[in-house]
Amino acid sequence: MSTTPPISRFAAPELADLPADVRERILAVQEKAGFVPNVFLVLARRPEEFRAFVGYHDALMEKDAGLTKAEREMIVVATSGLNECQYCVVAHGAILRIRAKNPLIADQLATNYRKADVTPRQRAMLDFAVKVSQRAQEIEEADYTALRAQGFGDEDIWDIASISAFFAMSNRIANAFTMRPNDEFFLMGRVPRK
Repeated sequence: MSTTPPISRFAAPELADLPADVRERILAVQEKAGFVPNVFLVLARRPEEFRAFVGYHDALMEKDAGLTKAEREMIVVATSGLNECQYCVVAHGAILRIRAKNPLIADQLATNYRKADVTPRQRAMLDFAVKVSQRAQEIEEADYTALRAQGFGDEDIWDIASISAFFAMSNRIANAFTMRPNDEFFLMGRVPRK
């Protein structure tokens, strides 16, 4: 009898029962990562929502222009820490450690981004992202001025806000569904690969 907790409050579907495109996407992630992140299995129970979620995620997180991929992950980890989302802090913390080539940064950001080893530019980015995540109704012109003073353009600012807002939704889904991070994420990017 297994003592491993379930990956979610809701049962994950069997891969064989999923539409071909959803199954292929999950198998591609498994081949790249070496395991299937639980979020894919949980969300796959509703294929249309899975497609929309993954599509928007990729549109925001996989761009090669503007913010770096590590900066995008910084936003996710800092805001997810404040939203107390264990799944996103652990999973995206692993991705951040790898993309930033820094084994410390994810823990720093998830605990208190204001004390993290980041540049003034990244601090301005995170201040704005956190405000979007926690108090978007308070955004005002001064917030945009602070970002522009650090060299962020309109497209960057749009990305910062959109990533923060998307993951605020994701954090709430993960928390509501009791989504468990894969054990594999905990060690990723903490020690150099051999």
